[in-house]
Amino acid sequence: MKKIVLIGGGGHAASVLDALIRRIEFEVVGIVDPSVRVGETLLGIPFLGGDEELPKIFNSGVKAATISVGSIENTDLRVKLYKMVKDIGFYLPVVRDPTAIVGCGSQISEGTFIGKGAIVNALSEIGKMAIINSNVVIEHECKIGEYCHIAPGSILGGKVNVGDYTHIGIGSVIIQGVNVGRYSLIGAGSVVIKDIAGHKIAYGNPCREKESI
Repeated sequence: MKKIVLIGGGGHAASVLDALIRRIEFEVVGIVDPSVRVGETLLGIPFLGGDEELPKIFNSGVKAATISVGSIENTDLRVKLYKMVKDIGFYLPVVRDPTAIVGCGSQISEGTFIGKGAIVNALSEIGKMAIINSNVVIEHECKIGEYCHIAPGSILGGKVNVGDYTHIGIGSVIIQGVNVGRYSLIGAGSVVIKDIAGHKIAYGNPCREKESI
């Protein structure tokens, strides 16, 4: 069994860890988080220390890592951690909860997390380091950019495009064929019926651009 280390021990880590434990594909050796004391545990998995421990963990034979830090306001920390672990030499597998469904012909890039009950339908493309959270529905032929977070309960119709680094808030609906630009934030419960430009905060029903980021 391959060994893996988690990087980040907050709330999102519990979801990632639960998926890993249930799939039984990896042995989780521990969690790295500078804000948690060594010896504490999460779902029975120990905290090993801060980021400075990662080279030692890699040299001990652990070659896989997953970044279990979530993202809401921005993705800066996830980007920083990704670059750090890649420089050390880790690879980042896709972590998929066993209850998630991925359709035929879909492409899921490295480091992505797909949560409980999520559906990624046929011929969709998910960029690296995305979070497809619990009970998300991504319909056929969607394109989700790198470092995106599609929050729980969101529904994306067919052929929706979401640009890199964008956050789609909890329970949002995006109708088929709509484009949402890079670095944007769609507020919780929004209904998106037309394109949203990049670098925008947008929300409401119907969803409207409110301000630039």
